[in-house]
Amino acid sequence: RNHFELLGLEATFAVPAEVLDRSYREVLARVHPDRFAAATDAERRVAMQLATQVNEAYQTLRNPVKRAIYLLSLQGVEVLSETSSAMDPAFLMQQMEWRESIEDARGARNARQLESLRDDLLREKRERIARLEAWLATGAFQPAAEGARQLLFIDRLEQEIGDGIESLEAA
Repeated sequence: RNHFELLGLEATFAVPAEVLDRSYREVLARVHPDRFAAATDAERRVAMQLATQVNEAYQTLRNPVKRAIYLLSLQGVEVLSETSSAMDPAFLMQQMEWRESIEDARGARNARQLESLRDDLLREKRERIARLEAWLATGAFQPAAEGARQLLFIDRLEQEIGDGIESLEAA
């Protein structure tokens, strides 16, 4: 079973967080290893494996980028394969500009500038996730795959900004 089936959900990008959370808790409650404490070794092992699969499914589906990549993989589109690494030149330029801005702000030890960059990046991320959702809903899998790859870069930039802010706060 795929992650959506495992959690009793429709295989769609538009899964409301509260529905995902509720399904996860319900399924985990049924398969949690604690419920099988008095069972045979084999039954306990199966319960542990199921609980692990449920947790993995939840972790994948709760993150919109991971969810999109997973949905695309169900359609036979491998987002992270070496043959699908082409990137829009305009996005590559934008990414370089973001990186330079992050480096400048870190070099200037300017947490406020890093927070502003993070806000801009989160706005950009929300817009891109909305486009990704539309592409997935209409079956435009190749643009969705490129959009997902771009969002992975944005996630890394977001992490770099967070790390930069943390290091400035710790100093």
